[in-house]
Amino acid sequence: MARRPEKDDTSAPPWPAPRLNPRLVGHEAAENTLLAALTSGKLPHAWLIAGPRGIGKATLAHRFARFLLAGDAGGGLFGGPTSLETDMRAPVVHRVASGGHADLRTVERSLNDRGRMRTEIVVEDVRELGQFMRLTPAEGGWRVAVIDAADEMNRNAANAVLKILEEPPARSVLLLVAHAPGRLLPTIRSRCRRLNLHALPEAAAVALMDDYVPGIAAEERTALARLADGSVGRALELARAGGLELYRGMVDLLAGLPSLDIAAAHAFADRMARRGEDGDSDYRTIAFLLDWWLTSLIRHGATGTGHAPLVTREAGLRERLLAAAGLDRWMQVWEKIAHLFARADAVNLDRKQVVLGSFLALQAVTR
Repeated sequence: MARRPEKDDTSAPPWPAPRLNPRLVGHEAAENTLLAALTSGKLPHAWLIAGPRGIGKATLAHRFARFLLAGDAGGGLFGGPTSLETDMRAPVVHRVASGGHADLRTVERSLNDRGRMRTEIVVEDVRELGQFMRLTPAEGGWRVAVIDAADEMNRNAANAVLKILEEPPARSVLLLVAHAPGRLLPTIRSRCRRLNLHALPEAAAVALMDDYVPGIAAEERTALARLADGSVGRALELARAGGLELYRGMVDLLAGLPSLDIAAAHAFADRMARRGEDGDSDYRTIAFLLDWWLTSLIRHGATGTGHAPLVTREAGLRERLLAAAGLDRWMQVWEKIAHLFARADAVNLDRKQVVLGSFLALQAVTR
């Protein structure tokens, strides 16, 4: 079974942050696209790097930023660069990694006045970005900014970025990482060169998990990679949060439908209601797992395809539940539960009641 980290492990995950990560796996074509644009002498001033969460988009953005700021010329057959790899021991790379390079800015969600992470990137986070991009590069090369993730910007922040895109400064590159590019203003999307990244093959995700969190059994690594749909970042977070343990508990409750074990459901929901880092992790994880499982159920009902059972009690469960209620009712309950979790975040509803209410909704649809 995957080991949940000890209390003193939780402050920092055992894998590198994108700005520190020298490895990029499975995105050679995207890397070559950036490299070809640079060597052509006509590098677009803005890139929209899009794709599912946790597949390496930010890692690619920071890898390209390092390459631009290091001024690396590579060493190809005709003297040109052959990859975006840089010497991680170089002083300029250390300055990039520490956030101390004068020609680099990274924009992410910030802390609010109460010291909690905001749910969106606000205009204060991007206010100085326009002025920064217009300055002459301090080290004579490029000015680079990474926005991670651009689809988390609120309207005011997005409009501030749009002003930069409308009048792009020379020798500047803006790299927008987006998990859901459709949420961006159409005018932002139209002013960026689009670079789509895709989920990693299962074997690649499993191999990366073995490197970053060794000691997890092979079958559990495979199950986590499948739960994460090829997102190694999501798989690693699931491993760290004890995702398979939570998944087993969730499936145990689903397997009893339409007779829901109320005592077990209360105990399960109580665990999700805990505050603090572990409780927050459990709550976020079960929100993801419920959404993932219902999406898989609906896909199976619509197309007849879906994942193989990941835990013992899951065998035959989807077929039995689909026989109990039509696909339209499952879609309605999926939307209801998604709305419930979203509203809980917006107005700080009681977490136990959100989780318990979700299982009661699932029970109702099977009766």
